[in-house]
Amino acid sequence: MSRTERISVGEAIVRFLDNQYVELDGVQTKFVEGFFTIFGHGCVLGVGEALSMTKHGIKVYQGKNEQGMAQVATAFAKQSDRLRIIPCISSIGPGAANMVTAAGTATANNIPLLLFMGDTFATRQPDPVLQQIEHEYNPMITTNDAFKAVTRYFDRITRPEMIMTALVNAMRVLLDPARTGAVAIALPQDVQGECYDYPSDFFKKRVHRITRPTPPVEQLEEVAEAIRNSKKPMVIVGGGVKYSKAGKEVADFCTAHNIPFGETQAGKSAIKSSHPLNLGGVGVTGNSAANTIAAHADLIFAVGTRFTDFTTASKSLFAKAKVVTLNASDFHANKLDAVKAVGDAKSGIVALDKLLGDYKSSYVGEIEAAKAAWDKEMKRLTSVEIKDGYKPEIGSYTPDAVDAYIKAHGGAMAQTTAIGIIRENIPDDAIIVGSSGSLPGDLQRMWTTDCIDSYNMEYGYSCMGYEIAGSLGAKIADPEREVYAMVGDGSYLMLHTEMVTAVQEGLKINVIVFDNASFGCINNLQMEQGVDSLCTELRYRKGNKPIREGKFMNIDFAMNARSYGFKAYTVRNAEELKAAIQDSLKQTLPTLIDIKTAPKSMTHGYDGWWNVGVTDNPHSEKGEKARENRKKMLEKARKF
Repeated sequence: MSRTERISVGEAIVRFLDNQYVELDGVQTKFVEGFFTIFGHGCVLGVGEALSMTKHGIKVYQGKNEQGMAQVATAFAKQSDRLRIIPCISSIGPGAANMVTAAGTATANNIPLLLFMGDTFATRQPDPVLQQIEHEYNPMITTNDAFKAVTRYFDRITRPEMIMTALVNAMRVLLDPARTGAVAIALPQDVQGECYDYPSDFFKKRVHRITRPTPPVEQLEEVAEAIRNSKKPMVIVGGGVKYSKAGKEVADFCTAHNIPFGETQAGKSAIKSSHPLNLGGVGVTGNSAANTIAAHADLIFAVGTRFTDFTTASKSLFAKAKVVTLNASDFHANKLDAVKAVGDAKSGIVALDKLLGDYKSSYVGEIEAAKAAWDKEMKRLTSVEIKDGYKPEIGSYTPDAVDAYIKAHGGAMAQTTAIGIIRENIPDDAIIVGSSGSLPGDLQRMWTTDCIDSYNMEYGYSCMGYEIAGSLGAKIADPEREVYAMVGDGSYLMLHTEMVTAVQEGLKINVIVFDNASFGCINNLQMEQGVDSLCTELRYRKGNKPIREGKFMNIDFAMNARSYGFKAYTVRNAEELKAAIQDSLKQTLPTLIDIKTAPKSMTHGYDGWWNVGVTDNPHSEKGEKARENRKKMLEKARKF
C-alpha cells in the first residue's frame, strides 16, 4: 500500500507546484519559481497559510492590483518562452473578478497563466458570505463563473481529493503548445483548509517533456508542392516561431529559398531585424515594405500565427494569394482555407526545407526596393520636429489640438522621433514591453532589434494596463537586462500600481510614458470615421459642453512616479530625452521618463485596412466616405 500524507488542500497545492519541471531539447527548467497574491478572505487562509507556514522553494510576491499581478505573471511566462509560470491567487468577489481581464489576455495570446480564486463555502453554511453574489435560480454560480469565457480550463474544488485531478489537468493545458492559455481553479474557502490523505507520490518531482512533433509527411508534401508552384511567396513569422525557438531555422529556410518574411507582433524579435529578407511588421500596423510585398505575393506561408485581423488587414491584404500554414494548432493552421501542416515550427520547417530542395523564389530586386523605400520613410519619421504651425499628416484632428497641447504642456515632441531616439540610446539587448494604443503600431513598424526575445508585445487582447505590469514580469524573468514599458498616458492611468511592487522588490524597470493627453489611437479612429472627438482627449470640461472644447489637462507623471520611489524625468525635446535616457542607465532605482508628445504625431497608413463598425447612416461627409471605403474593401477581402 502506497504511503500517504494527511495535509490540507492549500498545502497540497503548494507542495505539488513546487515539484513541477519542464524539459525542452534536453534542458530542464523549474516550472514554478514564484507566486503572486493579494491576500484577503478566501485566500489568506488555506493556500495563504501554506505559502506562509510550510517549507517550499517558491518566492511569494505581493501584488497591488489583482489584474496587475496576473498581467505580471503573463508577461513573465511570455518572456520565459512559456517554460516558467508565476501562479496567482486572489480572494473571492472583486479580487477574483479583477483577474478575469488578465485571464483573457493570457488566453488570447496562448500564454500559460495559472489562477486560483477564493470562492464561497462548499458547505453553504454561512451563505451569503461577504462579497458573494446570490443567484436565486442557481446557488452554484459565483463570481468565478466569469472565468469560463476566458480560460482554457476551469475547475471548482468542492472536495479535497478533487485538487489532484485538477492540478494534473492544469499542467496538461498549461504545457500544451497548441492549446495553452489561462487555467482557473476556484477554491471554496472552507475546502482550502480541509485535510485529506494524499498519496506521497503525488508530490514527487515531475518532469513534463515538451516534444517537437513533426507534421505528417503527407501534409508537408502538399505544403512543399504549393510553395514550389509559387513564384513570389512570402513567409509570416508568428509567435509560434518564438515559442518553438525556431528563429534560426526559419531564417535559414528563407535564405536558402530567397523568400522574404514579415513579422506579427508576437513574432517580432524571433529573428534579427537586420536579416536581409526581414521586411518587418505586416498587416494593419505593418510597414510599407512588408505590406507592399504581401500585397503582390502569390503565396503566403504563415508559421505559428493565428491570423488576427491585424495580421491579415481584415483579410484584405493578401486576399488573392494561396495560403499555406505550419502551426502546432490544427485550429489555427486551418484558417483562411489554408493548405496546412500541423506540428512543431522548428521540426516542421527543417523537414519542409529538405522537401523543397533547390527551390528559389523569382524575386529580382523587389525585396531590396521595398526595404529601401521603408528605410527612407524611417528617416523621415524619426526626424519630425514639432514647430509652430505644425499640421499632423493624419487626416482628421481637432484643429487646435497640437497648438493647444503645446500651450498647456510647455512644449512637445513627435512620438515617432522619440521612438527613434529611444532605440538609439538604450542597450541593444534591452527588452521593450507594450500592449495598447498607438504605440503597438509605431513599434511594430519602427522597432528594430538584433537581440532575440527583446520585444514583449501583448497584442492578442491589446489590454490597456499590461505595459507596466508586463515590464515587471519581464524583469523578473530576465533580471540582468534593462526592461522598458512603452506606455501611453491613457494606459498608465488605467493600471500602473505594480510600479510599487517593483520598488518593493528592488527591481529596476524603466517606464516611458508617451503623454499626448488622450486615448490617441481611438481619437484617430473616431475622427477618421467622421465622428466628432468625444471623451478621447484629456481635457477639462467647459461648462455643459462636450469634453472636446476645454483646455488640455497637464498631468505630472514624473511627480507621481517619484512618490513611489522612482527616479523620474520630464522631457519635451530630443536633447532632454537623450539626457534622461543616459542618466537613467546610471540608476539602480526604477525610472520613469514622461515624454510630452504632440497629438497626432504617430505613424499611420501603409495600406493596412482595419474593418471596424461603420454606421450605415453617417452624420458627416467623412463618415459617408468611410462607409463607402468599407464597402469597397469588403468586396476585395477574402470571405473565409
